[in-house]
Amino acid sequence: MKDRAGRRRARRFAIGTAVAVALAGMNGPWLYRFGTGKYHQYKINEPEYKAANGKWEIIEFPEKYRQNTIHAALLRTGKVLMVAGSGNNQDNSDAKQYDTRIWDPVKGTIKKVPTPTDLFCTGHTQLANGNLLIAGGTKRYEKLKGDVTKAGGLMVVHNENPDKPITLPAGSRFTGRENGRTFVSKDPVLVPRAEKVFDRTTGEFLRNDPGLGRIYVEAEKSGTEYETGTEDNYRIQGLSGADARNTYGIAQKLALDKKDFQGIRDAFEFDPVAEKYIKVDPMHEARWYPTLTTLSDGRILSVSGLDDIGQLVPGKNEIYDPETKEWTYTDKVRQFPTYPALFLTQKGKIFYSGANAGYGPDDVGRDPGIWDVATNKFTRIPGMSDADRLETANTVLLPPAQDQTYMVIGGGGVGESKLSSEKTRIVDLKADDPEFVDGPSLEKGTRYPQASVLPDDSVLVSGGSEDYRGRSDSNILQARLYRPDTNRFERVADPLVGRNYHSGSILLPDGRLMFFGSDSLYADKANTKPGEFEQRIEIYTPPYLYRDSRPDLSGGPKTIERGGSGTFTSRAAGSVKKVRLIRPSASTHVTDVDQRSVALDFSADGNRLTVTVPENENLVQSGWYMMFVTDGEGTPSKAEWVHVP
Repeated sequence: MKDRAGRRRARRFAIGTAVAVALAGMNGPWLYRFGTGKYHQYKINEPEYKAANGKWEIIEFPEKYRQNTIHAALLRTGKVLMVAGSGNNQDNSDAKQYDTRIWDPVKGTIKKVPTPTDLFCTGHTQLANGNLLIAGGTKRYEKLKGDVTKAGGLMVVHNENPDKPITLPAGSRFTGRENGRTFVSKDPVLVPRAEKVFDRTTGEFLRNDPGLGRIYVEAEKSGTEYETGTEDNYRIQGLSGADARNTYGIAQKLALDKKDFQGIRDAFEFDPVAEKYIKVDPMHEARWYPTLTTLSDGRILSVSGLDDIGQLVPGKNEIYDPETKEWTYTDKVRQFPTYPALFLTQKGKIFYSGANAGYGPDDVGRDPGIWDVATNKFTRIPGMSDADRLETANTVLLPPAQDQTYMVIGGGGVGESKLSSEKTRIVDLKADDPEFVDGPSLEKGTRYPQASVLPDDSVLVSGGSEDYRGRSDSNILQARLYRPDTNRFERVADPLVGRNYHSGSILLPDGRLMFFGSDSLYADKANTKPGEFEQRIEIYTPPYLYRDSRPDLSGGPKTIERGGSGTFTSRAAGSVKKVRLIRPSASTHVTDVDQRSVALDFSADGNRLTVTVPENENLVQSGWYMMFVTDGEGTPSKAEWVHVP
């Protein structure tokens, strides 16, 4: 999957006539269509209809607050952080115009936040203290073939000196020993010293393995005559003596081919109270399209991405320590495609569903399985249907999290493939030998489906498109509630706005859902009219909020230790059937590894409700959670925020 410049933005869908509205779905009565726009509006606003299907509403920000939202996260203040960076707009990137908004869904207020760098296609996750860690983003937009005027590509710099590393500044000149062409580096590069290799048995010195550095280079001049077609060894101008003998470059083809996006190393914590970005130590690797996943001890694993020369990071993963604000490499390398769906399991290992959002070889790192980060052991999980259609699939930990059951939804072929899957695949990680089995199917092959866990243990699956980035007017205006206890979909009201690439969904503390973004390549079936980025926000109010009343919840401690209890007040305590801790979402590119719903044990005494948090730190990661209670009809309270240290 590829990003495109701002001229390729998503189409806007109007609330017009003959909008299809589902009365029920795959496993219920068939879809009915209302004839006129006025009659349609009348029908979807009837209390009986909303109580069965819910309701969608569009929110359009005032023009000065609109942006191309690429990332969104729910903050512990109840506000939503909406990050665009340059918003897939080359002009914004060139002008260094980067955007962030904070939206208060209760008050309806919107605030602009200074954005320190281009956080377009960054990675993010919730931290234990309630801050949001954000790492990576965009250094340079891609250049399509035909737009590239200077031959360029990857130069691997070798250092054969075992005694010291060497740093080459930006502007270093590399001249081919055979082809005679000179290429110039765009950035500085640190090349580590060579490693001495000894025979393990005799201790005899064998050789020096050179230290390697990777740098992007371009020809001094424009034109096809400066392209190279074969590997060459390059001497580095300006070096002398031992440095000149020990240091050299090797490059394969340096050409006018398409150049991919380049990532950045920058990392920040966003403080939800101060509402500002706080710079922390940068990553060791530049990353564009990375995934950030919380480990058992609260540290954050950063995986994959395109680096600062537009190459897939070669399996060099690293970990952020929130205490020291520093990054360290993992001991072993393991490569994944970009934005891999990685989840912390109840046993402390990482589950990889196989879903991802794009770049990477089609035969490396795409098998689903369980990854032990400490030992680097990877155990594959069999049974995945449509295994060649996992790009742009969604993965969700089905509620409650204690069941350790995951669903992989839809997806498409690698790259700009027209292939898409209507499958859902389910795996129970508590089984002795986990294996994927097919769940209920979607009506159509679906890329970019959104999946949001709700307080009543249902999952809303919505939107997406049949083709890559909504090509050929293929957005899917459908939504379904999945019930894990019945393993069935129920069709509900159709969304009003098409959502494909660069879209996402967030559960709000009042039990509603927010949807953002969409970035279609084209706005017509013939694929001739460029799309426009969808800037409108859509709110879905589920059926459970159209009942006569909802349980109340108040008081209680703001902090509960794992294994500890807290007592809250509710006039409906005696009717409460479930209590859930739901971790706030951080969503982008069909990837939200934060969301999980944890069941709490509870007891009621009059209007007092006492809840107990599980002891397992892998199940209940440190951080802030929304606590919901639901009654016998599945109607949830508004959330109370609870911190688990």
